[in-house]
Amino acid sequence: MAKWLIGAGLVLLLLGVVLHFAPGLLSWFGKLPGDIRIESERSRTFIPVTSMIILSVVLTVLLNLFFRR
Repeated sequence: MAKWLIGAGLVLLLLGVVLHFAPGLLSWFGKLPGDIRIESERSRTFIPVTSMIILSVVLTVLLNLFFRR
């Protein structure tokens, strides 16, 4: 459990540093083809389908590499 928490903390730290020093680096996330954006006069709905699929694949690969023995 401790290794997992350390790894999660490092990932969050890295993400925070990237967002602080290079905020434009991740500006593409959420604006990919396949992400659904519906806007009307009274409401806005955003469903990031493609972005979540990419995030899922990346996390699956990283977790498989991290937990593989």
